[in-house]
Amino acid sequence: MRLGALKLKLQLVCGDGFAMGPGKADLLEAIDREGSISAAGRALGMSYRRTWLLVDEMNRCFRDRLVEASAGGGQNRGARLTADGRKVLAAYRTLEAEAAVIADSEAYRALTRTLLDTPQPSRP
Repeated sequence: MRLGALKLKLQLVCGDGFAMGPGKADLLEAIDREGSISAAGRALGMSYRRTWLLVDEMNRCFRDRLVEASAGGGQNRGARLTADGRKVLAAYRTLEAEAAVIADSEAYRALTRTLLDTPQPSRP
């Protein structure tokens, strides 16, 4: 990480949890690519239970479901993003790109000019 690197983590709050964040966006992309919740979880190194809980939280936080799933394997089975799921994912990725512009702003550069490489020792 470079001096004063700015790390932005956009999370959309819903109640006590998060409706959307970078990990959930990655999960939606993996479900879209893999066609199943379990395969998406494997691709991301997550357990099926963890993956399913994240999908359930997303589906409960938006007016319309983001992911539809059909149990079992075979044709017409698995999971897919709904039209709303695709819209939410696209909007979130656009928001991430817009937020990244902040790291190239004059305000950010002015802030980092006052930042040390490492913290000073504690002062008495």
